[in-house]
Amino acid sequence: MHHRTPWTPEQAPPNPADDAAPLTDELAAVATGARRRAVRDGDRHTDTAHLLHSLVESDPEVREVFDGGHQLARVLGYLVQRSIGYGLRWQGTREDSGAFPALRKPGTGTGAWSPSAAAAIGRAVRTATLCGRARAG
Repeated sequence: MHHRTPWTPEQAPPNPADDAAPLTDELAAVATGARRRAVRDGDRHTDTAHLLHSLVESDPEVREVFDGGHQLARVLGYLVQRSIGYGLRWQGTREDSGAFPALRKPGTGTGAWSPSAAAAIGRAVRTATLCGRARAG
């Protein structure tokens, strides 16, 4: 059963079309899922924990690694996201330390990504460009 994700006024609602420009459909779905998790969790930014959780849960190649299939990948993705979040809280830091302004979604002017998450997506887009591909993925 899926519950609707509530929108909070401090955050722009997720828009899958915003993420899709430089990314393949598969990677755009991962980015959209990560943004949805950040909004649902009430986080200011979509960070690498949200991206990794979404990737573990949605990528068929990742799911194939686990004997339990989709359900196990979903649980492991949740554990990955939570452990990164708890580690950051334990250290008293965030991926958004306040030292740098929040970065916007790649290719758009809406929604914020943590500096680490924006760097990861930016690197994927640059690598795709260097390899002659129109989209990262």
